[in-house]
Amino acid sequence: MNRGPLLLVAAAALVDEEGRILIAQRPTGKSYAGYWEFPGGKIESRETPEGALIRELEEELGIQVSLDSLQPLTFASCAYDNFHLLMPLYLVRQWRGIVAPQEHMAVKWVYPINLKDYPMPEADIPLISVLSEALK
Repeated sequence: MNRGPLLLVAAAALVDEEGRILIAQRPTGKSYAGYWEFPGGKIESRETPEGALIRELEEELGIQVSLDSLQPLTFASCAYDNFHLLMPLYLVRQWRGIVAPQEHMAVKWVYPINLKDYPMPEADIPLISVLSEALK
């Protein structure tokens, strides 16, 4: 069942005071362009998932997140055609700065019940029910 290399990615479910979750729209030119995802990115060599997520949230959204603001929630393990993705998902309820897309086409705050209305890559889809249950 080997489909290529293992790709390690960390993702965040930023939750605002109203219980909405931030999703980000993938940019033109990338795979799944126009699809919505939980922000985050690749874990570089010698980088922890938490370190990667802190770095990626600053690069992608212009916000600063501290290590103690990352609450591990669940993970996704998904086979794509050329690689297998393993993605821990963290809940984030505190950050500094104003969320603004730096790399994505757009960002949107969405109530958990409405996440299913947005097209997402396969790895993100099973995370929706876990998030919905965690935020009840």
